[in-house]
Amino acid sequence: MLKKIFRFYLEGFRGMTWGRTLWWLIALKVVILFGVLRIWFFQPALKGLNEEQKSEVVGENLLDNGQRTMDDGGSSGESE
Repeated sequence: MLKKIFRFYLEGFRGMTWGRTLWWLIALKVVILFGVLRIWFFQPALKGLNEEQKSEVVGENLLDNGQRTMDDGGSSGESE
């Protein structure tokens, strides 16, 4: 059953002309978005901390966000 499904898709991809090029562009875009941009914009915030320091920082952030939500009267915590 799985072999038939695999062959079906394999034959479909072999017969593509523009589709193959578009799939390569999609793959390139995914690599750029999730690979390259992650390096520059999404640096690990807890890098270089030991386990105790990490748990302290996470706990403080959770408590701060919870307190802010309660102070806003139950809103989502975003400032206006």
